Amino acid sequence: MTTVNSAVPALEQFDATTARWGRLTMIAGLLFALAGPAYLVLFSGLDVDQARVWTALLAIAGTFGVLWIVEPLTYYPILGQASMYQAFMIGNISNKLLPSALIAQSAIGAKAGTRRGELAAVMAISGAAMVHLVSLLVLVGLLGSWLVSVVPAEVVAVVQTYILPSVLGAVLVQAIVSQWNLRMTLVAGAVAAAVVFVLVPAVPALAFFGTAIAVISTAVLSWLLRDRSVPAGPAAGTAAPRREDSSEALRIG
Repeated sequence: MTTVNSAVPALEQFDATTARWGRLTMIAGLLFALAGPAYLVLFSGLDVDQARVWTALLAIAGTFGVLWIVEPLTYYPILGQASMYQAFMIGNISNKLLPSALIAQSAIGAKAGTRRGELAAVMAISGAAMVHLVSLLVLVGLLGSWLVSVVPAEVVAVVQTYILPSVLGAVLVQAIVSQWNLRMTLVAGAVAAAVVFVLVPAVPALAFFGTAIAVISTAVLSWLLRDRSVPAGPAAGTAAPRREDSSEALRIG
């Protein structure tokens, strides 16, 4: 009982701390990211006026703007608040951080959307970031030039062609297995196939919005086609509000 009672205020403090420092670090990262371009525009003497800046911004927003909405909505149910701050500061979410979080949650039997799942994601992302930094230091910083010189060009071409599909394929399989739901998996597969092979070829202008269309359509159809015979809520064993597993949140191992 002592563990249960002490876990709740500890987790509330954890939420408050991560929210405060998460916002501050994200704002600091934004300022550092804009410092270089701002210096070039304002003090370097380059011929860059406001019209060109806004044109470039609109071009980028037209290409990636949909991801600004889709990615947070997609990642949050799996990562939780604290890990979202980590993930968007570090980057490479879909091909590095999300797989790490899913594997950690699966390894300890923690469900996404619970406190154990959130804390597992935090520690998994921290570990993934450390491994990434060490590997960059050793394989790129120290051995990068040597490795490039000894690896055959044919091997490099094969790696560049197939590494992204292989990583994303592994992430997809891990997500399906760890969050198993046959009905929703079939819905997501059917929607993705329809968007890629039917909608986008028929209307090429929608190519930039394909991800958003697939995610939103899958969410809506999954809700409409859900198993209505199973009552929703804690009584049915579904995930209750995130406080629901506070008593086990600190027992990650």
